[in-house]
Amino acid sequence: MSDRTPYAKQVLAGQSIEMPSWAFGNSGTRFKVFAQQGVPRDPYEKLADAAQVQKYTGAAGSVALHIPWDRVEDYADLARHAADLNVRIGTINSNTFQDDDYMLGSVCHPDKKIRRKATDHLLECVDIMDATGSTDLKLWFADGTNYPGQDSIAGRQDRLADVLAEVYERLGDHQRILLEYKLFEPSFYTTDVPDWGTAYAHCLKLGPRAQVVIDTGHHAPGTNIEFIVAFLLREGRLGGFDFNSRFYADDDLMVGAADPFQLFRIMHELALREVIGPDSGIAYMLDQCHNIEPKIPGQIRSIMNVQEATAKALLVDHDALAAAQAAGDVLGANAVLMDAYNTDVRPLLAEVRTEQGLDPDPLAAYAASGYAEEIKAARVGGSQAGWGA
Repeated sequence: MSDRTPYAKQVLAGQSIEMPSWAFGNSGTRFKVFAQQGVPRDPYEKLADAAQVQKYTGAAGSVALHIPWDRVEDYADLARHAADLNVRIGTINSNTFQDDDYMLGSVCHPDKKIRRKATDHLLECVDIMDATGSTDLKLWFADGTNYPGQDSIAGRQDRLADVLAEVYERLGDHQRILLEYKLFEPSFYTTDVPDWGTAYAHCLKLGPRAQVVIDTGHHAPGTNIEFIVAFLLREGRLGGFDFNSRFYADDDLMVGAADPFQLFRIMHELALREVIGPDSGIAYMLDQCHNIEPKIPGQIRSIMNVQEATAKALLVDHDALAAAQAAGDVLGANAVLMDAYNTDVRPLLAEVRTEQGLDPDPLAAYAASGYAEEIKAARVGGSQAGWGA
């Protein structure tokens, strides 16, 4: 049995999970957005909070922006501010779902004037990428229909393809489109990008710098997400992840909260292909809303959950697994995976953090820092960031 611990420690020391700027703002359900004390009032304060997650985990070096929620006068200045805080601007996320004009869709809307408005917003996001040094443009579209006959299903795919082609042409050589899919919601009859196959087909047509994003909360119950991961990896089209947990639909709960075994299975497929490191070309990101838990600890706990699933996946004995699979040893192969999953990796991760000069317990270290009390006292007045800001 091979000892995978040294290799696991090496990979874990270099792991980086991107944080979403919107996780630090107020959020809630369809019924209520809950306000918390000390919530950021602008993107600069969001970055300051994100920097705390990086400070105590060492595994959260970048922050995704959402436009227009994170719109500022000078994006280059925002990027410099991020660098001063020891983080960087990561993925730029577009927003074509919070405008009255988009009631019947954005890039798939039957009115070409509305499609032009949406396209111009996507092009603006590429401009922001240029200013911040970001390499990834993430596109999620709420477009779809509620009733049979409402619009042409094929026609909407044609419109989507046309807009994607225009945006793809605008990208720089080092920039990518990451196309996200979602089974349903807010439309309930058809969704224009409902699954990985639709996203994959559009990406194939666009070219090699268009890849698929997997949001772990965007699937039908029982979907084998690790199969999708393995397939897209094989095809070279897995661009990134939006990590979160769901019990029923797109719940946006903390990753690993609902089904930690699923997260382990996903990370196992990635570990098999050795694509967990920062040079893998895969953008690993959290996409969560902390409605009732405090924001910064929620992000710290989420990073730790991903680290724990990753550590377990890295400890799988690949030689023993391959031997059992080749021999048709069904129970033996499964046992190899379960042995790794049942390993308590918290001491291993504490050791990795200590070797990096970090506190072995990130949550306790943050709680003892006094930062939460500082921002509650300092951030009085102004408008707190939240959905739509």
